[in-house]
Amino acid sequence: MPGPVAPHDPAWRGHAAADARPADAPAPDVRLVATDLDGTLLAPDGTVSPRTAAALADAEAAGLDVVFVTARPHRWLTELQAHVAGHGVAICANGASVVDVAGLRVLEEHGMDRARVAALAARLRDAWGADAVHLAVESAEGFAAEHGFVSTHDVPPGSRTAARIEDVLPATTLKVLLQATGRTAEVDAFVAEAQRAVGDLAHVSSSATVPLGEIAAPGVTKAATLAAWAARRGVAPSQVWAVGDAPNDLPMLRWAGRSFAVANALPAVLAAVDATLPSNADDGVAVLLERAAALARARDLRGRG
Repeated sequence: MPGPVAPHDPAWRGHAAADARPADAPAPDVRLVATDLDGTLLAPDGTVSPRTAAALADAEAAGLDVVFVTARPHRWLTELQAHVAGHGVAICANGASVVDVAGLRVLEEHGMDRARVAALAARLRDAWGADAVHLAVESAEGFAAEHGFVSTHDVPPGSRTAARIEDVLPATTLKVLLQATGRTAEVDAFVAEAQRAVGDLAHVSSSATVPLGEIAAPGVTKAATLAAWAARRGVAPSQVWAVGDAPNDLPMLRWAGRSFAVANALPAVLAAVDATLPSNADDGVAVLLERAAALARARDLRGRG
């Protein structure tokens, strides 16, 4: 098991030069690390590497809060249950739910009712054409989709489908997924066009490299839900380190006291952060967690001194 990364460790210094500070400056008071999953904490094959698993356990032992902040629905967290010990939570669906990972229990929902989802579907069809718009929804109950929506992931057995999403809506939708034919293939432009179409009914983002809209209730973002969760635990933004790789991470990265991107992040994310870590293939988040755990232990030693 690798030891904590010390301030002088080349693995840290070479990839996070923004940590440099005068010798007499106080060490950062990090108490919470918020990390995206896909493309960030998870290896390219979607697994938790041995080093990252060890770093998560060490962060727990050091008293750090580690929060997974992801576009994933909570049903995709099963393989992570072993890595978050007893207190681990995930902010899922881009901020629309807070989940106790150990038990896959939904603690909070910030979703949309049937009327709002039906209204935003109507706006998209009016703007782009009924035959061009293909929708699916994620909820605490599971997945449902229109016949024309093509999922790139395995669809859970028993998932409901219909010609129109309105016919299979749950009581509360956490996230609407949007595909469209005949639209731009550029992701940022696709998101901007979808946002103009739905207006103030919802917030549109994307964590994909292909045009796939992820639509949440107004004001629901990774940053908003993380900020509320941290505040309830008495953690200030200045005490939070956040790391991501995609545009839907940007609100969270801007809110956090220190922001990081893995080296494989998209250019817009790399340009927005305080420092760059090794890629997700090279355990970049493990490097960050090891550093944070070392600082937490040093803080505790000073407090006992």
